Amino acid sequence: MGEGGSFLVGVKVKQGFITKVAVTTANVTEARALKHICPKEGMTIGDKAYCVKEAQRTLKVNGCHSGAILKNNMKQKNFQRDAFLSNIRMPYENIFSKMDKKVRYRGQAKAQFQDFMQALTFNFKRLLAIHAPPLFT
Repeated sequence: MGEGGSFLVGVKVKQGFITKVAVTTANVTEARALKHICPKEGMTIGDKAYCVKEAQRTLKVNGCHSGAILKNNMKQKNFQRDAFLSNIRMPYENIFSKMDKKVRYRGQAKAQFQDFMQALTFNFKRLLAIHAPPLFT
């Protein structure tokens, strides 16, 4: 998001659809904003921003298992585990490359709307890519 804010998305790994979108101001860390996109169960795979205590607490409250890649200086760092998680995460990183890095309009509500519409467009394109059957015949 332009002007230093964060754009967060929740992605369903099985189909590759964006399930949740959140836009935060620049003074909110990704770990604190996780509560907006965190699923209610399952495993959440994320980058090093989600290995901090605040994000781990949010995952635990929502009944999620942490799949956060740990920082290199952490004692419990397991390079094989993190390589495995990176390989799972890699195909879904293209979602972020498809989204605009700047917002057209000022204000969090307008930025949220823009990012929601981009996610909706992405999901429609994804439906075409996976050859989903038509809803109406």
